[in-house]
Amino acid sequence: MADAEHELRTAVKGPVYRRGQAGYDAVRRPWRRNVDPRPLLAVEPLSTEDVVNVVRTALGHALPLAVQATGHGALNCADGGILMSTARMTGVRIDPRRRVARVRAGTRWGEVLAAAAPYGLAPLSGSSPEVGVIGYTLGGGLGWLSRLYGFAADSLVRATLVTAGGEVLETDAEHEPDLWWALRGGGGNFGVVTGLEFRLHPVAEVYAGTLIFPVERALPTLARYREWALTEQDASNTALAVLRLPDRAVLALRVCHAGAAGQAAAHLAPLLAAAGPSLAGGLSPMPFAKTATLTDPQPQAQVSEEHSDLFRALPDEVLGILVESVVAAEDGPALVEVRHWGGALSRDGGGPLGACDALYSVLAVAPELGPHNQTRARARMADLARRLQPYATGGTFLNYLSDPARVPGAFSARAYRRLRELKRRYDPGNVFHLNHNIPPGL
Repeated sequence: MADAEHELRTAVKGPVYRRGQAGYDAVRRPWRRNVDPRPLLAVEPLSTEDVVNVVRTALGHALPLAVQATGHGALNCADGGILMSTARMTGVRIDPRRRVARVRAGTRWGEVLAAAAPYGLAPLSGSSPEVGVIGYTLGGGLGWLSRLYGFAADSLVRATLVTAGGEVLETDAEHEPDLWWALRGGGGNFGVVTGLEFRLHPVAEVYAGTLIFPVERALPTLARYREWALTEQDASNTALAVLRLPDRAVLALRVCHAGAAGQAAAHLAPLLAAAGPSLAGGLSPMPFAKTATLTDPQPQAQVSEEHSDLFRALPDEVLGILVESVVAAEDGPALVEVRHWGGALSRDGGGPLGACDALYSVLAVAPELGPHNQTRARARMADLARRLQPYATGGTFLNYLSDPARVPGAFSARAYRRLRELKRRYDPGNVFHLNHNIPPGL
């Protein structure tokens, strides 16, 4: 370790921390506290050159290497190795003429939203402004404009990447096109992306908000939703969530419509009629950047258990299971969200995600767990997964995935084979494996 530490402190301009040193804990701990990494060394690069030197040091000393920005998707630990946090590598440049944004490795969506808004442009960001742009995009990226413009990965234009051999590559549709294909949904398996350029979209204002209803309206509203969603306009993105609050359970409807308020209200009318009078919240025109508040209050770093599935249909049995899992079990999920896919998500964006044939996703979360209830919550979540399995497609979505064993299900068999072949070309030693790992093909 002493040799590796000396090499990093000599070659890297960013700070390097050894275990027990001041600053070490703040760098090593991810947002997702299910994992508690204890690397020998934690380092915060400031540039692509720094990243190159970190990768080469890990290779030269045969040390495991993990990479994170915010750590929202952290799954594994680099215990006994090096953890590289790109959190200091932030920055956004907007080119309004080309409608593109260029970001550095540690940039979060809140920074992009703020930079793009003055030009009337919007990124394909997710529900939280605190999530890192790079990991979200490489994992696919599903947000409030996805039914209109597709996955965030589909809007990728260009990437700067440090390979497993410590080389810098620029990749786009014409340069290293196979690698560019793999990055658009293949996760962090092919290198450390230090710069990303992606398309922005001409959306300045949306009709959006959250409405809260009595939980007794959950089943009839979900039943109406599964039919109504088949007619949903591509400009509309919606999700229904059953939530267990400290004093009661409720049903929440979240809406983001990239169009006129009157048109959106008329389109939503049948769904709102099924839900009945709301208890709180409202829908109104707002700047797109404000959609980052639709899931406020934003959750803090925590231990949680999650499960997700994709569905082509939502029979009554599934709806009953979902509502019951929240209402009837205090140690089970406190949130179950049903989101309509379709629209642009059903069209092939040219990357490994392809055209998704699922119409709905279900994401269940048991949040803010501690030693007293984590075991029970894990058992409840496993029971929910078992009950949903006969109705689900068997597929999954990388950004939602907390079980690395399910990674192959995020792709078609053909796309997964190609990803493994490209992994063998660009990372034959599986240097980048502490992630949603795709092992090299044989």
